[in-house]
Amino acid sequence: MFQANREERGAMTPLTTYELRAAKGTRTWLQLHVDSGAEAAAAVEAGIMILSCEPDHTLVPIRAAAPGAFISAGMPHGTIASEAEAIRAGFAILERGANAVYCSHSPRLIEAMAREGIPVTGHVGLVPNLAEWTGFRAVGKTADEALTVLAEVRDLENAGAACVEVEVVPVELADHITRTTAMVTMGMGCGDVCDTQYLFSSDVLGTHRGHYPRHSKRYADFVALEAELQAKRVAAFRDFAEDVAKGGYPTAGHEVRMDPAELEAFTKRAQTIGRG
Repeated sequence: MFQANREERGAMTPLTTYELRAAKGTRTWLQLHVDSGAEAAAAVEAGIMILSCEPDHTLVPIRAAAPGAFISAGMPHGTIASEAEAIRAGFAILERGANAVYCSHSPRLIEAMAREGIPVTGHVGLVPNLAEWTGFRAVGKTADEALTVLAEVRDLENAGAACVEVEVVPVELADHITRTTAMVTMGMGCGDVCDTQYLFSSDVLGTHRGHYPRHSKRYADFVALEAELQAKRVAAFRDFAEDVAKGGYPTAGHEVRMDPAELEAFTKRAQTIGRG
């Protein structure tokens, strides 16, 4: 039924919150956090139809590059302080092309957006914006902490969130959450039990030399590729400079010349034009 609906509506129509929730429990989606339109286009070509991104200058080109994808765009933490601000910011993010608004703020602000029909993605477990309280570590390994995470899930449910990112919690806890919530669970570092299998493109592509999380896996070495590209840039610029110095550039093939008769006419008439 899901595939038939997608074929009927066409690949240019974005995957919707309704479709994700209707397909819950029937499949595992692939999800990437992407940073550019080029990454978004590559993700979709690889069959990855759930994307997340920041809502700044990247959202519009990402939507343009991936018109059929479901996009959850982040609301910067700490930028809103009231229900009215949350609603305005949420609608602005949707207007720029997102399907859902990622929000790590309190359930109070999530509920305000949900009441107005804005699909919201909440976040439990290791929440980087709230790591001051937990540290950057797995969250929920003890019974007490797991119950705290589960209570946060229920708070998000009651607030009306459509999706929840579940980050770096034990597999058993992620499994319980996924089986007992109607929200779409977006799993990062939680094994294979959530509704999506979620990684950051920067980790998948190997774009940096810094720390890589335990749950990440590199499938490319873009650091090496970028270094190779930079070396080729420098080499090409040096060749250009040397070519000019030696008289190899420009040559006749790079120039435009006037017809001799036109040049003669120009030279005669130019003498009549006074200098300023």
